[in-house]
Amino acid sequence: MHVNDNTPAPLAGRREWLGLAVLALPTLLLSVDISVLFLALPRLDADLAATSTQQLWIIDVYGFMTAGFLVTMGSLGDRIGRRRLLLIGAACFGLVSVLAAYSTSAEMLIGARALLGIAGATVMPSALALISNMFPNPKQQGMAIAVFMSCFMAGGAIGPVVGGAMLTNFWWGSVFLLAVPVMLLLLVAGPALLPEYRNPEGGRLDLVSVVLSLAAILSLIYGIKELARAGWELVPVLSLVVGLVFAVVFVRRQRTQREPLLDLRLFRHRSFSAALAIMLFGTAMMSGLSLFFTLFLQLVKGLSPLSTGLLMVISAVGMVIGAMMAPGVAQKVRPGTVLAAGLGIAAIGFLVVSRVEESASLALPIIGIAIVSLGAGAFASLGTGLVVGSVPPEKVGSASAVSETGGEFGVAFGIAVIGSVGTAIYRNLLELPADVPAGAATSARENITGAAAATAELPEVVGTALFDAARAAFTTALHGVAMVSAAIAVGLAVVAVLALRHAPPTGAVPAPDGAEDTAPAPAAAPMPASGTAN
Repeated sequence: MHVNDNTPAPLAGRREWLGLAVLALPTLLLSVDISVLFLALPRLDADLAATSTQQLWIIDVYGFMTAGFLVTMGSLGDRIGRRRLLLIGAACFGLVSVLAAYSTSAEMLIGARALLGIAGATVMPSALALISNMFPNPKQQGMAIAVFMSCFMAGGAIGPVVGGAMLTNFWWGSVFLLAVPVMLLLLVAGPALLPEYRNPEGGRLDLVSVVLSLAAILSLIYGIKELARAGWELVPVLSLVVGLVFAVVFVRRQRTQREPLLDLRLFRHRSFSAALAIMLFGTAMMSGLSLFFTLFLQLVKGLSPLSTGLLMVISAVGMVIGAMMAPGVAQKVRPGTVLAAGLGIAAIGFLVVSRVEESASLALPIIGIAIVSLGAGAFASLGTGLVVGSVPPEKVGSASAVSETGGEFGVAFGIAVIGSVGTAIYRNLLELPADVPAGAATSARENITGAAAATAELPEVVGTALFDAARAAFTTALHGVAMVSAAIAVGLAVVAVLALRHAPPTGAVPAPDGAEDTAPAPAAAPMPASGTAN
């Protein structure tokens, strides 16, 4: 937090905590919306005649558009008002959710999902920035961010459970209508409970920078995802090259703008940069493991998607506990040490996962993923707090957007890189029975889902032998992914201790401006009327 003296920051009251609840609900919903559609894919195939490619775009286009517009929306909220942008986004999200629910074709649903992604990009940066305004006291701010992040984490885990319940009783479009009452609540309660804040010297939005950022982010994420799916082919490599070129042009333009879309001076702050890097690579190791772990539960252990979703609630509980505990500990212990401890706990969990066996009970893998989640919740919550609390108030929206964009890159990077490591292990260790036909062998070598599909078309004896071999190879691949993730966690723990050794406990008396590091001083004080609740 940037302060000019040692005067304690004012404490938030009942109104602010109620406002936090209003912000947390749509955040939980956005997280649910990311995962809830996986169970609905078979219905989409039947009702909308969606092809496999269209199904992939129905799932992915939401994340693509959210990632692409986060930086723009974070900067726009700082300029026109964070509450205003949040409410506009909520209204659009509710309306488009109805459009998605009653889509009559796959193309219409893809378009609706794209619009939902753009609207969703307004929520996270605006909400996190408003939390920094509502809770200026570092102790309360840490706890408020922990509550906010806990809702986001829990949403991803309960999405499949909620989706299963909705699809059991209603049609596939019902999963989108969940957004309507939640966004209505935000629209009604938001003006009364949430303060408005904007940077009075934000200037106009540079549309050229917006286009450059969209081109860079969308190209890079698409390239990473395609690299994970198709390997080193022309399209993903070309997409990555194009994305890097646009990124370089974007950075050069920001250096010449008086009020850039993204203030590159933010990266001079050690707490901001270190926390951002830790969260990016931390998200990568979590996404890589999650991909293999859920496949392990379903294809190796034979659980249904709904049963897998129910078991993953345990993971969500671990994340929430870690997220809620970390800020309290960081009030007395340096944040770098707390982050390192959370990463160390996650490393222990990864090592536990690396010992699971295909024929053993579910106890060990569930214990392992719970330990991983406990540590992950701690570093995600505290890392977000460091990003938000280490920049000037008028830049919090942009900082939050950068943090969320880094998370999107982390997910794509983890699936591409760590997922590729696991896939390589699986392919190298798969021992195919001698009498497996060439076509089935080719499918089985691709991944374990291909092996499962090939098994269904083979005679029972041959199919059983093939799938047993695939299960054994995939279990070893999971071990490899867990070991790689453990190594990343240990490395990040070292980075946290070294890079954040200057950051004092959040409960300590703040140092005068400039005493901590090279953070830029606030460019301007907030407008009196817009920096307070109204």
